[in-house]
Amino acid sequence: MEIKITVPGQPVPQGRPKFTTIGGHARAYDPKKSVDYKKIVAYHAMQHKPKQLLEGELEVEVLIYKECLKSFSKRNMELAELGQLRPVTKPDADNYAKGPLDAMKGIIWKDDGQIVDLIARKFYSSKPRIEITVRTLGEIQTELF
Repeated sequence: MEIKITVPGQPVPQGRPKFTTIGGHARAYDPKKSVDYKKIVAYHAMQHKPKQLLEGELEVEVLIYKECLKSFSKRNMELAELGQLRPVTKPDADNYAKGPLDAMKGIIWKDDGQIVDLIARKFYSSKPRIEITVRTLGEIQTELF
């Protein structure tokens, strides 16, 4: 089975947790920007929700399309759209993938631990977005030697 989800708009990397003290106990929470983005991802994931949550081993591919830089020349814009000029700056690709993966738990799959293969790639585009493809993996045949 394969599920494809597109989340339009500028991708948001998972922010560092914030901390507060309540009743003498430390509590960690997500920054507002991360929480808001997870809600957007969850909304789009709900449009593709399977009848039953996916079980077993999963492969997830996250393609991150960041907005092209305003300083790009016309040539660099062309290279970026062709995928030949890619972002090599922070935030890291895995930081962009973390929030959407968290947002899809309980909507697409049962638990993040089911993800055994994760592919995260960053690109530039004039149409910023994140494209997420979730694939179920068949039974793995192992042979004992």
